[in-house]
Amino acid sequence: MTGSPSPARPSNLGLWSATALVVGHTIGVGVFLTPSQLLGALGSPAWTLGLWFACGALVLAGALTFGELASRHPRSGGLYVYLREGYGSRAGFLYGWQALLVMDPGVTASLALGAAEYVGVLWPGAAGHPKGVALGTIWILAGLSLADLRLGARAMQALTALKIAAIAGIVAAALLCGSGDPTHFLPFWSRGPGAPPLTEALGLGLVGVFFSFGGFWEASRVAGEVRSPERTVPRALVLGVALVTAAYAAVTAAFLFLVPIGTASGPADLARRAGAAMFGSFGPAILSAGVVLSVVGSLTAFLLMAPRLYVAMAHDGLFPASLARSGRSFRAPRRATAVLAATASVLVLTGGFSQVVAFFLCPALALLGLAASTIFRERRRGPPAPFAAPGYPATPILFLLFLGLVVAAIAVARPAQALAGLALSAAGLPFHDILRSRGKLRARNEEDTR
Repeated sequence: MTGSPSPARPSNLGLWSATALVVGHTIGVGVFLTPSQLLGALGSPAWTLGLWFACGALVLAGALTFGELASRHPRSGGLYVYLREGYGSRAGFLYGWQALLVMDPGVTASLALGAAEYVGVLWPGAAGHPKGVALGTIWILAGLSLADLRLGARAMQALTALKIAAIAGIVAAALLCGSGDPTHFLPFWSRGPGAPPLTEALGLGLVGVFFSFGGFWEASRVAGEVRSPERTVPRALVLGVALVTAAYAAVTAAFLFLVPIGTASGPADLARRAGAAMFGSFGPAILSAGVVLSVVGSLTAFLLMAPRLYVAMAHDGLFPASLARSGRSFRAPRRATAVLAATASVLVLTGGFSQVVAFFLCPALALLGLAASTIFRERRRGPPAPFAAPGYPATPILFLLFLGLVVAAIAVARPAQALAGLALSAAGLPFHDILRSRGKLRARNEEDTR
């Protein structure tokens, strides 16, 4: 099934911009908090660093898979387009349904609130007003996206460059501050006393690491606005995942160099101890600034990418046509961006977004796997792609197995939320048929008036 093509838009994004979207959105607060979770669960430097690199390789398999799909469908929409082309309009609609109503605003709201918590460390006057800070963050960054794609992309590039520089600076400071101790890596292989069983620890670590990599595929939503997308998007996905993997492993090693394993009481405490070891009494503020920079960069990238999905679906008659309008002086989808900012603001004000998002974790990841599996159908029925995933079919199979393990771990840990999420996602099917019928009727009416 082939949907209507997206309208031609200026191709403003090159390889660096597309790579910055991958890195900028993927690296969030997890780069500072996940290392402690892994070290606490696995109790071993070797297992912790090994899990980062192993999962990075499996995520790279996913990047290669989606890179081929992006080269076959070099237009905006991302997973929605792949699902629509592979399994039909209903599969694509279900992805967009849960993205528009819960996942995208939930991610936006959680990132903004996460940044607000650390803004309070830097600016004590904001400590008692996290929701106000979160709302201001959402609308300021949305304003950059609303003004112009190129302006938003430049802001995102600058934030991503600063984020990478900050991570590199933290790693360098850890090595040069004189407070580190290489014996913290010993014993390298043995697991510390009190660590949970290895199978349980790997299950917990797998989920944490995957969510730290989560969102790398979203850069494909803006493929229609990338120069030579059939080649640029695959390269950006692969390069972005490689940079993210290196950043996560480097920060983990830096924190372990500064703080002995098992001595931190939690993720935030590990970051606090590491900051104090590097920068003394200024450590908490400097680390908080790094977290804010990381989260704001992630949110900026997401606000640039996410609305392109709604535009693609609006052009197919599955979302209101008004979401596709950009206005005369705007090249960005201002109405779609405003809808995302508004729904995220509602979740910030109600404070219930974390529970709602939990319902959609399993369905969202299941749809991600379904989208990746379309590569098998594309290979059977289509011509060779401009970019072919190396190692096929092992490449997509490894990613799907990895994704299946993560979904299973979440379903076992939260069965009620998983079932509720599947039910709520399936509830979108009747709306698909209604909107599809209205879209066909509108198309016939427009044809009659010509």
